Amino acid sequence: MNDASFQHARRGPWRQRLWWALWSALVLLGLALGLWQWERADEKRDYLAALEAAPHLEAPREMPPDGSRLTLSGEYLPELTLFLDNRVVDGRHGVAPLTPLRTDDGRLWLVQRGFLASGSGRETPEVETPSGSVTLEGRWQVAGEGAPLFGPNREGERLQRIQLDAWEMPFAHAGWLHLEQGPGQLAPWWTPSVMPPSRHLGYAVQWWGLALAALVVMVIGGRRLGRDRRAIDAEFLHADKQESLR
Repeated sequence: MNDASFQHARRGPWRQRLWWALWSALVLLGLALGLWQWERADEKRDYLAALEAAPHLEAPREMPPDGSRLTLSGEYLPELTLFLDNRVVDGRHGVAPLTPLRTDDGRLWLVQRGFLASGSGRETPEVETPSGSVTLEGRWQVAGEGAPLFGPNREGERLQRIQLDAWEMPFAHAGWLHLEQGPGQLAPWWTPSVMPPSRHLGYAVQWWGLALAALVVMVIGGRRLGRDRRAIDAEFLHADKQESLR
C-alpha cells in the first residue's frame, strides 16, 4: 500500500464525520426555519382575526386594543405637525404628516394622516390642515419597538419612525390613529399587515423542501463516502496480508 492510500485511509473517518455533521446542521436549520415561518403564519392569522373582531370606540378613556376603530372629535394642532420620512407610494417619494389632535375633553391624540408626496429634497414639507372642529375615524395602532434607528430619530421636522416623545407632550394613550375617514385625510399608505399568512406558509414549504433536498444529498453522499472507505480498508487489509506472506 503506497503512502497516498495510507494517508487517504487515515482521513476517511474524519471526512465522513465532517460530512454528516455539516449536512445534518443544514437539515436541522431548514426544518427550524420552516417551523418558524409556519408559526409566523399562525400569528398573522390570529392578528388578522383580532383586527376583524376589534371594537369600534369613541375617544376611549382606557387604552384601546391594537387595531381598534376609533372615532375622535376635536381640533387639529397644525403647528405641531411632524413628518414620518421615507415613505414610498406608487414609486413616489414622500412623507406621512403626523398631526396632534386635541379632543373635546382636552386630551391629545396623534393622527397619522396618510401619504404626502414631497420628492427627494430635504426641505420641510407643507401640508394643509383643516381648522375648527373635525370628526375623524381610523385604525388604532399601539406604540411598539419599531424598526432600529441609525442616528437621531428627528431631523428638523422629519422623523425616521413614530415616537411620541418627539413631541414632548402628554398624549392620551401610547399609540396613534391611522386616519381612514375625515377632514385632513391624505392618500392611504399604511396597512395593518404587510405579509399575508399564505406568504409565510410558502416560505415554510420552501425551507422544508430545502431541508429534504439536503437530507437526500447527505444520505447519498454519506453512502458513497462509506463505500469508498470500505474499499480503501479492503485494499489496506489486502496489502497487509501480502506483506505478511513475504
